[in-house]
Amino acid sequence: MSSYVSAALRRLVADRAAHICEYCLIHEDDTFFGCEVEHIISEKHGGSTSEENLAYACVFCNRFKGSNIASFSRGGQLCRLFNPRIDRWSDHFRLEQLTIVPLTEIGEATERILNLNHPDRLLEREVLRAIHRYPARERE
Repeated sequence: MSSYVSAALRRLVADRAAHICEYCLIHEDDTFFGCEVEHIISEKHGGSTSEENLAYACVFCNRFKGSNIASFSRGGQLCRLFNPRIDRWSDHFRLEQLTIVPLTEIGEATERILNLNHPDRLLEREVLRAIHRYPARERE
């Protein structure tokens, strides 16, 4: 198992995501720290460094997610997090003004773990929306 991500693989992941965080929909050009390639299933949980297990994430989404792959739902059941390779964003989330509203248990767990609606993140989206930069692209 290797965490080395080649330049070609980094380009593939970034281009596939249109250089937009696959979790919060912010464009890498609009973040102070940019975006990075992240393991959907972390290596410590057996995830591979392959295109089907890599996503493009802003620094905040990636840091909050860390090596988490699941969380408990409000009902107390273990629930996996949103996986950009197998899930459609719009099946699990809806954007209401600046708030990312979870539509499913997967969306709820992901929103909570990634802290998608923290006041600082909402403020960032408000500034970007005012200059027509957010959302960078609506997800299907």
